Amino acid sequence: MSSQQSSSIALRFEQLKREGRMALMPFLMAGDPDLSVTAEVLLSLQTAGADMVELGMPYSDPLADGPVIQAAAARALAAGTTPKKVLEMLSSLRGQLSIPVILFTYSNPLLNVGMERFCEQAAEAGASGLVVPDLPLEEAERLSPIAEREGLDLVLLVAPTTPTERMGRIAQSSRGFTYLVSVTGVTGERSTMETRVEGLVQALKQTSPVPVAVGFGISGVDQVRQVRSWGADGAIVGSALVKRMASASLGSVAAEAGLFCSELRKAAD
Repeated sequence: MSSQQSSSIALRFEQLKREGRMALMPFLMAGDPDLSVTAEVLLSLQTAGADMVELGMPYSDPLADGPVIQAAAARALAAGTTPKKVLEMLSSLRGQLSIPVILFTYSNPLLNVGMERFCEQAAEAGASGLVVPDLPLEEAERLSPIAEREGLDLVLLVAPTTPTERMGRIAQSSRGFTYLVSVTGVTGERSTMETRVEGLVQALKQTSPVPVAVGFGISGVDQVRQVRSWGADGAIVGSALVKRMASASLGSVAAEAGLFCSELRKAAD
């Protein structure tokens, strides 16, 4: 039985397709401002209609992250967040959190633990997938079957600058969904989306055996609607949510995250 048919991510996308809806996938940084708040936010996002959550594991040298998410990672590290503690927090939500959680990590922490061990630990904690933005395709092709054995989907990224032939190879290797980066450069809110992304969504959907989700630069309701009109299967919202959470008062972070997620949910439908 391959994870293509059976993973929780694949099942969620199939259900959404039947309902004619687009997946809403918020991103948050684990441990910002601390892990107990992260646990509350995860449950709040689930209640507010998130289909999956991308959970960042804070890392000291985040290459793909813009200033908002870099600052969140710095706050999380300052609060003493470690990969082990993130997985313990996730594990503590078993039985309460039913939506798929995709861990966003860099290759260094992954290789420090070892691919096999990291995948085992992530699966034990209840994760459904992995995104490793700085992992070269060749390494990803090695990691994917290891992840799949543990029931994890390794989601690969395609950028607007990716050559067509390589784009096809990435899409064929990606599991769960293919992550289309909508901008060249780092993550962050953009007031407008690049129009050429529409063509990339269409091109990818022709070669990708899995759904296509768009991320980087989606800052609110208008962009979520735009991504939906392009035929994408999912929208990933990171910096805008992280910013909303950072400006909320400490006791209301989870409520604020849920409120923003509810607004995006309406747009995604």
